[in-house]
Amino acid sequence: MLSWVELERVAAVLADHAVGGRIERWVEPSRGRLAFSLYRRDEDEKSKRVFCIDARPDLARVGLQERMPKAPASMPAFAAYLRAHLSRARLESVTLRGEDRQLALGFTAREGEYCLLLSIFGRRSNLYLLDSSDRLLQALRPLSETRAELAVGEVYVDPSNSAPQRGKDRFQASQGIELLTAIEADYAGEIGDRGADEERRRLLTAIKKERKSATRRLERIEVELAESDQASTLQRNGELLKANLGRIEHGADSVTVNDFETGDPVEIPIDPKLSPKANLEAIFKRYQKLLRRLTKAGGQVDLARAGLDSLTAIEAEIAEADSLAPFFEREDVRRLLSRHGAKTPQAAVSERLEKPTLPAAYRNMPRKLHPRRYRSREGLEIWVGRSDEANDVLTTRLARSKDLFFHLDGAPGSHVILRTEGSEDPPPESVLDACELSVHFSKLKNAGRADVHVVPIKNVKKPKGAKRGLVFVTGGKSVHLRREPERLERLLASKFED
Repeated sequence: MLSWVELERVAAVLADHAVGGRIERWVEPSRGRLAFSLYRRDEDEKSKRVFCIDARPDLARVGLQERMPKAPASMPAFAAYLRAHLSRARLESVTLRGEDRQLALGFTAREGEYCLLLSIFGRRSNLYLLDSSDRLLQALRPLSETRAELAVGEVYVDPSNSAPQRGKDRFQASQGIELLTAIEADYAGEIGDRGADEERRRLLTAIKKERKSATRRLERIEVELAESDQASTLQRNGELLKANLGRIEHGADSVTVNDFETGDPVEIPIDPKLSPKANLEAIFKRYQKLLRRLTKAGGQVDLARAGLDSLTAIEAEIAEADSLAPFFEREDVRRLLSRHGAKTPQAAVSERLEKPTLPAAYRNMPRKLHPRRYRSREGLEIWVGRSDEANDVLTTRLARSKDLFFHLDGAPGSHVILRTEGSEDPPPESVLDACELSVHFSKLKNAGRADVHVVPIKNVKKPKGAKRGLVFVTGGKSVHLRREPERLERLLASKFED
């Protein structure tokens, strides 16, 4: 951060080269930073410059940049307030406030006078917007992190610090407007290093969270597999009971028979309220249920283990990489960061997340044929048919060959398409998101568990003359879905509005 003597020189340079100029644009590129472009016209000079004000600890300063930084996708509150009230504002004065490192920029706007106050106090550094009565209107950084005694709407109070030392002037060789350029250049390296460390930290944190989630999911599936091991015991008991039905006494709660292979006695528990035949049917029914669970869980455990292996591979690549920039261009990394609430660098954010593109055929169709559209956790689109006719259109005209088709086994429901964007291995969580929507838009929407058939759309055919909504599928797999209310709530909230 700037010393007192350096801030004095900055104030003098701004007074000479910025006062009298008008604001053209405000941008808040990241948390704790503000940039503005200022146009100034003198008798013998016209200039347009981009100034940067940083209020982050250890980086607090005012500098001059070559170009305006890119604005974030959504406008932060501080920049939004400045745009609303200080657009085309005129910079009238630049002064030091009090006996501490506080730089005050005085503006005149249509609504009155304002002061943009940069306070450089280490970890308590902040940028405040004050009105003509010194009331605090907005703060760039949270007041709880800087000065909790202040409150928006109340009069700003200078800190009761003792006068600081004047400090060193690290930029004695730079004069005039070049001082601001030198300041920004001096901090550029430190900012770059911090940015790289922050990106690495965010990526490793996302991997840690994903591994924890994947491990829990794998453990849950393995528990189901362990329970399904009882299937062999049930099968043996069923076969033994079938061969000894005549020996079962009415009202008995168990029957003892000899094992076919070893000859050892085996005690089989039965329900005394059921007949021998009903007990036999109940045992085989439980056996078939456990066998289905074993089959479904086996497919899910492969997905879970593959997910853990991919995380290990990414970590190994990060450890050997000199730069993380290529990683943020990768689809799997972007999905990972998006899933755990971390943002990719703005330059690497996919445009499809902001403005989903639609096929031309979709835009020319009647609205009743438009599929409902949702977004998976990783940002892939999931399309759901609205009716039998819309199901046909979705499956035969809109879906692409590598998209995945989802439909509930044994119950009617909407066709669901996961738009894989050409990937042959979509994220497991997106697959489960599509399964969740497939069950929700079916006759079994209230079921706690369900079997969903998943198949590439290229394996889905509609026979000539078949009724609307009817298709034949070949191959694919079934996913035994355990319903998750939180997943469904998130998906329904992600719906696109046409």
